[in-house]
Amino acid sequence: MVVSRIGDFVGRVLGDRYRLLAPLGTGGSAHVFLAEDVRLRRRVAVKILHAALADDEAFLRRFRLEAQAAAGLNHTHIMRVYDWGEDGGEELSGPYLVLEYLAGGSLRDLLDRGHRLSTSQALLVGLEAAKGLDHAHRRGLVHRDIKPANLLFDDEARLCVADFGVARAIAEAAWTEPTGAVIGTARYASPEQARGASVDGRADVYALALVLVEAVTGRVPFAADTTIATLMGRAENPLVGPPEMGPLAPAITAAGAVDPAERLDAAGFIAALDRAARDLDSPAPLPLAGHAPDVDATFVEDRDPTVVGPVATVAVAAAGPDTVATVRPHRRRWGWALLVPALVALIVAGAVYAKQSALVPSHPVPDLQGKTLIDARRIAATRKFNVRVVDRQYRDGTLPDQVLTQDPSLGQLKEHHTIQLVLSRGPTPVAVPDLSAKTEEQAAAVLRAAGLLVGKIDRRYNETVAKGTIVDWSPKGRELPKGSGVDLIVSNGSKPVVLSDWKGKPFDEAKRAMESVGFKVQRKDVYSDAFPTVGTVVSTAPGPGEVARGATVVVNVSKGPESVAVPNVVDKSVENATSILEGEGLTVTGVFGPPRGRVFQTLPLAGAKVKRGAGVDLYTRR
Repeated sequence: MVVSRIGDFVGRVLGDRYRLLAPLGTGGSAHVFLAEDVRLRRRVAVKILHAALADDEAFLRRFRLEAQAAAGLNHTHIMRVYDWGEDGGEELSGPYLVLEYLAGGSLRDLLDRGHRLSTSQALLVGLEAAKGLDHAHRRGLVHRDIKPANLLFDDEARLCVADFGVARAIAEAAWTEPTGAVIGTARYASPEQARGASVDGRADVYALALVLVEAVTGRVPFAADTTIATLMGRAENPLVGPPEMGPLAPAITAAGAVDPAERLDAAGFIAALDRAARDLDSPAPLPLAGHAPDVDATFVEDRDPTVVGPVATVAVAAAGPDTVATVRPHRRRWGWALLVPALVALIVAGAVYAKQSALVPSHPVPDLQGKTLIDARRIAATRKFNVRVVDRQYRDGTLPDQVLTQDPSLGQLKEHHTIQLVLSRGPTPVAVPDLSAKTEEQAAAVLRAAGLLVGKIDRRYNETVAKGTIVDWSPKGRELPKGSGVDLIVSNGSKPVVLSDWKGKPFDEAKRAMESVGFKVQRKDVYSDAFPTVGTVVSTAPGPGEVARGATVVVNVSKGPESVAVPNVVDKSVENATSILEGEGLTVTGVFGPPRGRVFQTLPLAGAKVKRGAGVDLYTRR
């Protein structure tokens, strides 16, 4: 329980605008109140971050930038950020966010009450969350903390993704959250987050896939007794959609790849869920978990402190006007079940009639041209016809045993009569030409002229045949069908010399060793943080490994470390800012805000001294 004195702050007005009406809950990083916007006369949720964060200048700088970027998001399935600010002077003080008021509770509330989603319900939850994520990702914002507590509903079951921008700011703060908050985040961390690597929007998609599996099965994949075990299991194993996910399993698997490059982004996840919708029934109403705030109540801990409202039972299908997936009722496929017995009955009746009347039935002659001999026999047998091969001919553009002509080709034919076939022997055979002393390009041209193709190429070192010249080919001295491949053995020139790894060694020593085996050495002086000692080898081009005999090796030699000042790119476009930063030897590690906007801030700030090659974040607005 959180002590009741938090409720003593009811009635306080933040920023001369937001009157706190009732405490709603607390989390690892914030207290949340129901409040009234006294200017617009509407109810809002106010999230006041813990006072300890107010002393962290780095956090405050990041918080301001992230709040501005998050406030620019406008989407049906993203909780709106109306305003933000900072308040001080009392015990309950610090940065705060003014958020859209949602009354339906969170997905975490619903799961904690013992409810499990059907696959149809999970489909629409996933679709709405993915649409919100896709909107944010296209504008350069990554959530980084997708979990059931951050998927909220209004009283009409519209799902909203909450806490955009807050997760990144808190993650980079010097202040440490309570232990439970860290573990909770680890439960839904992507493999790249587990490894401490940089993340993009596909980390959010992975976390959403974990949430959907938990919502249906009641289990978080790879969740273990310790944080380390959870992260290790996730970093090494792909997420595979369990059988309980039904038609959603392929989409879950595609979103659960360990390598982000092989994982669906939000748009791709939406498309995969749309395909699954074709095989699912309409969803049942979803009982949403909310609670009405009591302005006189003492303040108690709430696992999802951004949600208030009465309990409501609302169909998930009423989520919003931009829901594009249509869950179609399952269609029973009765057609074949009725048609097959009917056909059997007709065949039996026809046989009885034929026997009784002593007449042999006739059937239309099937078109067998272009079919293989096996398919032709199968098709003819269904009408009780026989087939006989009467000739085989070469013909370009065909395959062996492909039907060229048939007799008869039209009309009716009585059962047990024969259709005569002329089959292909394949393309016309041609002689394999002589490729002696030809270069690889010349040999390919000669083969094309003869109607043949280059097959497998085996490159081998050869001390007597020039590099790129044909050493041998196979087959030779015989004919092949047109379009066949001829395998080539091509000289790879003399066997290369091994260039050792000289990084960190004195240049003079490296030069003597390289020249002793026939390399030509060219020195290039460069700045290096990794090798600060002047005169030390930083790298070579080409790098260590096999290098052609007599090749020139460029040796990069350290001039010592170098630092540069971050240039001022405020009011520049992202493209211009990137060009300026790269010109100074820096890299752009992230763009937060509209990708076509103008830069209004950088981190590190302009003028800060950083190592050459360091990363800079750009914050943009329209």
